[in-house]
Amino acid sequence: MASDDIARLADALSKTHVGDGELSYKGLGLKLDDAESVEELVREIEHYTGLRALRLEGNTVGVDAARAIAKALQSKDLLQRCYWSDMFTGRLRSEIPTALRSLGGALMSAGARLTELDLSDNAFGPDGVKGIEQLLKSPSCHNLQELRLNNCGMGIGGGKILAEALIEGHRQSSEHGAPLKLRVFVAGRNRLENEGARALARAFQLIGSLEEVHMPQNGINHAGVMALASAMRHNPELRVLNFNDNTFTKRGTLAMAQALRHLRNVQVINFGDCLVRSEGAIALAAVLREGLPILKELNLSFGEITEAAALVVAQAVMDKSDMEKVDLNGRLTGSVCVAVTDDEGEPDDEDEEDDDDASDASDNCDEDNGEIVKENGTTREGDSPAKPQSPAEITSFLSCPSAERLLQLGEMRTSLQQQVDASDPHNAADVLLKIAALYSEEPETKTAVLETIDAVLKKLLCGSAFQSYCFLSSLLVKMGLLKGEGRVKKASLVPGQLLCLEHAIQQEYFTGHHASLLHTFMSKNGGALESCSSASERLSSTLEKCLNQH
Repeated sequence: MASDDIARLADALSKTHVGDGELSYKGLGLKLDDAESVEELVREIEHYTGLRALRLEGNTVGVDAARAIAKALQSKDLLQRCYWSDMFTGRLRSEIPTALRSLGGALMSAGARLTELDLSDNAFGPDGVKGIEQLLKSPSCHNLQELRLNNCGMGIGGGKILAEALIEGHRQSSEHGAPLKLRVFVAGRNRLENEGARALARAFQLIGSLEEVHMPQNGINHAGVMALASAMRHNPELRVLNFNDNTFTKRGTLAMAQALRHLRNVQVINFGDCLVRSEGAIALAAVLREGLPILKELNLSFGEITEAAALVVAQAVMDKSDMEKVDLNGRLTGSVCVAVTDDEGEPDDEDEEDDDDASDASDNCDEDNGEIVKENGTTREGDSPAKPQSPAEITSFLSCPSAERLLQLGEMRTSLQQQVDASDPHNAADVLLKIAALYSEEPETKTAVLETIDAVLKKLLCGSAFQSYCFLSSLLVKMGLLKGEGRVKKASLVPGQLLCLEHAIQQEYFTGHHASLLHTFMSKNGGALESCSSASERLSSTLEKCLNQH
């Protein structure tokens, strides 16, 4: 090593921070290639009694230098925090796993018990994860509380290796009576995609102690998001959820909304640039209405949310006393910052990545027994009981509704509401509109239709806010007031359907929140009801009166 290099290293080392059990070489830009280049650094480590934290970030460490540092660490049994991000700049990718194995092996030999490990910004790929695999499984990481692997290029393969290492570490630590209790997990910009996300979801569900999860920019779509949502429900202490810049779409957002209903400690939600879209935003608004009591920050920016849906979200957070920031940005419309498409609706069908399998079943919104919906539309354990078998008369009526058949049902009309499944809001909206289309001013028919509408809506709207908002969202899509995902056939509206809604909004089961939701979309998309202009005006007028009363 040249004398001028030694002089520069000595000068850099003179600037190291020493204190509180921490030895820091952070950001010194040292190029540490071999054992000779780290002699002074190794000497400081060896002579530091009670070393608890070592900062090496912002330098570049070669294989031989790592081995020399590792040898010095073999006696540091008190070491708890390793800040080793951005530590391999300019190194061959093949070198990094070897260097990491040396350092990890030293920690294991020393009997260190890490609480924090930061290896972010090292771009080591799946092979780099293999370099820390044994460390993560070992007793040295059984007390690990914070794991940061941001921007490491792990990919699907690395995500799977990492997940298995965490699962094995949890198993081994549990056998010793002190299960791994990871609190903070950071793995943004790693190209984990769905398979990596699913693998990590299994680990998260098992661990159950997470407080912060940061996984932005990982190419995860609704399938991976649904798996992660299911895992989040098993981590009741969650405070921060950051999945920015993944692709939720409606299905992923509904799954996350379902998970959030069970989490009471969440303070920060970052679903920005996640394509939550309007139906997903409405579901999240429902969760905001009934839960998330200490939420401080909500980011749904650039999510292709219409102005009306953004207003629904904004109204839902009005009573959150701890709320500090709501980001609905994307395009400024009036006084609300929202992401709005040019047609004030959702993207056209050709932009929807999953139109071919966007079936009605995928819209399921299970109630409190509600487990997360699987991709094929079925549910996990805890499903709602199956609908009772329909009598032949009711089946016949639903297949071909008519006023005459409705009247012929007589007292059996009350059974119609039993055939409406609240966990299938799309079908429920379809049934409601079919019944409402039979409305007429003929007294007997009018009474029969309105009584049936009341029974059905009472079932659909008197559950949780989540259930009722999912139904109303599907109803808005059917009415053409909101453009939904997938190939959803809009109803051919007739005045009677709007007159039935005018009757419904005046009933006790139709709350002010429900009326506000309907009014918001009607006021922004009134043109969709031009074919029933007179009935639409009556409905709008009654809505405004109801809202003024509330």
